[in-house]
Amino acid sequence: MIDTPFTPDIVRGAAELEQTPRGVRIHRLPSWARRQFPDPQLLDREAQPSGVRVAVRTTATRIELVTHPSHTSFRGTERPRGRIDVFVDGELRLEDELTGGDATVIDPANGSVQQISGPAQSTVVDGLPATSKTVEFFLPHNEGLELVGLSSDAPLHPVESAKPRWVHHGSSISQGSNAASPSAIWPALAARRGGVELRNLGFGGSCFIDPFVARVIRDEPAECISLKFGINTVNLDAMRVRTLVPAIHGFLDTIRDGHPTTPLLVISPIFCGIHEDTAGPGGIDPASVGTDQMKFTATGTPGDEALGRLTLQVIRREMRSLMERRSEDAQLFFLDGLELYGEADAAAAPLPDNLHPDTATHRLIGERFADHVFAASGPFGAVARPSQVAPGQ
Repeated sequence: MIDTPFTPDIVRGAAELEQTPRGVRIHRLPSWARRQFPDPQLLDREAQPSGVRVAVRTTATRIELVTHPSHTSFRGTERPRGRIDVFVDGELRLEDELTGGDATVIDPANGSVQQISGPAQSTVVDGLPATSKTVEFFLPHNEGLELVGLSSDAPLHPVESAKPRWVHHGSSISQGSNAASPSAIWPALAARRGGVELRNLGFGGSCFIDPFVARVIRDEPAECISLKFGINTVNLDAMRVRTLVPAIHGFLDTIRDGHPTTPLLVISPIFCGIHEDTAGPGGIDPASVGTDQMKFTATGTPGDEALGRLTLQVIRREMRSLMERRSEDAQLFFLDGLELYGEADAAAAPLPDNLHPDTATHRLIGERFADHVFAASGPFGAVARPSQVAPGQ
């Protein structure tokens, strides 16, 4: 077997690869951004490799990827583990559920934390044809992990990709919360459907119009960029109308410093019943603790928007208004999140935890996004390559 090192041209969709005693840790934010605001929630989520792939071109018939995952769970509530999805020439070949690695177990009743150590994970794809092909390992969107080893029975080479680069920033919904696997999160689905290469900057509980994220996007090579703001701002009760609107303007201005004419799409929140008319902060519904499905709730008071507090309806109104005031930017576009998942969709397919879509709804959102945004007449139609989409993907 031939060992192949982990390098940036093989590990696609990451900002940095950090050497560790065990192997390589993946970061979706560069070190300067992590140092600027070392928030534990953000640092945990940016190290979960949503949208990151180990991609190679090879004639190998057998490839083994060894990783060491780390995940968090809540005592009394079973949450599915992450997966590694393996695609061969665009077709799903293997879904490998993670069983190894380390665990952090939190007791929501008293806040106690238990650390549990576990073994490495081996993901093997074999029986491959001995012809040249592209093999992609989609890394878990909902667990941290270190890359430990990559071996094969023939040399592995970087993929020479000519796909347009799409940078997307959003919340846990964009990171993929509640999707069953990393290739089933809506941005990954949309990227395959649109024939683009995804750089996912979706951070669970950490999408707050942060200036350092704007600078990361400013400096990132991209043929198209999208931003999905709103739900975390309400969840944390982090802003008022007075601060929200200038913050979004500043975020857009920073991106335009590096991408003056790149197609840039701003997306308002999808439907979320608990926060449509009720401000945050959000919290865990006490009645759901210890059940099979933990649920979220809003703790604000209906009517608080009169004081400038934010609900999702207020955010959509203000986002649409500020976009109208930037109408001189011909490459700046707006998409109402209700077109991706609206009130009627919520009635037919409710959010299981009142906040995050399930796998089927991720697919619905991804398909609607791609069909609108990557269509020939859509905001990214000039750069999309939908002919590259594999059948059924």
